[in-house]
Amino acid sequence: MARPTARVLALLEILQSGGTFSVADLARRLGVDERTVRRYAAHLLDLGIPVEARRGRYGGYRLAPGYKLPPLMLTDEEAVAIALGLAAGFRAGLVTADHAAAESAAAKLRRVLPAALARRIDALLVTMDVTGPVRQPAPPGTEVLLVLAEAARHRHPVQLTYTNWHGRSSERGLDPYGLVFHNGRWYVTGRDHASGAVRTFRLDRIGATHATDGTFEVPAGFDPTGHVLAGLASVPYAHDVSVLLHTSLAQARRRIPPSVGTLTEVPDGVRLTTRAEHLDGAAQMLAGLGWPFTIERPAELKAEVRALAARLLTHANAGE
Repeated sequence: MARPTARVLALLEILQSGGTFSVADLARRLGVDERTVRRYAAHLLDLGIPVEARRGRYGGYRLAPGYKLPPLMLTDEEAVAIALGLAAGFRAGLVTADHAAAESAAAKLRRVLPAALARRIDALLVTMDVTGPVRQPAPPGTEVLLVLAEAARHRHPVQLTYTNWHGRSSERGLDPYGLVFHNGRWYVTGRDHASGAVRTFRLDRIGATHATDGTFEVPAGFDPTGHVLAGLASVPYAHDVSVLLHTSLAQARRRIPPSVGTLTEVPDGVRLTTRAEHLDGAAQMLAGLGWPFTIERPAELKAEVRALAARLLTHANAGE
């Protein structure tokens, strides 16, 4: 360790092991002279670390009794950033199957913070609120998430056990192109060895996975997020919907994400094709866009739009 900073940290590491160390012993361990050891101890004192000097035949240096150094040296801003990140991740459903992990991590952080800062962060977490819905997560297993992430980064195929929505399990080979977190769920997308097609799988339905021999190449320009969102938009629902929006493609893309449906530019505007389980929700979405539109299918959607318009008119006339 040639750098003085590295030696100062090495001195701190030695002192953390407990007991009193003579100056001569510390000098030998660090490979410096005794005067330098005393200077390093002074550096630690300047950093607020309670290093005690004991004189006499059995003297030397030690940390103050009862002092426990946090495993991380954090500024106030860094501690707040970590606490907020844990809180936001839990609210968004960005958790693994070990639900207690985020809570225990937050508790460990609090224990190593100075009491005054811990109280201020507690006050922040108790009084803050965040707009947007609290997600009901479908967490994956931690090991599944990490194995797939490593395989995607280093481009190793994986073998996994997958249970589909019918409850049937199967063994699959996959080239994982990327991981995507969307609306409280983790997805992996890549080439399915059995079909040869690019498929998307939910991580919470993967029972086990492990990397296998070989490598693969990701197609040039492949967008994992775009593929997952487009796949979610094409999931079969009760109703197949096609609506002509009288607006530009650029405006439509700003308001309608790929997860809602597919946008196609046509001579009279933009065709939105999507699927819906309940047509009243589709009617409300169209009304909220604020553009003129023509419903192409299904005919039942027209009735839902008329019913919504009648309800809105009734509410608008209430009290007159």
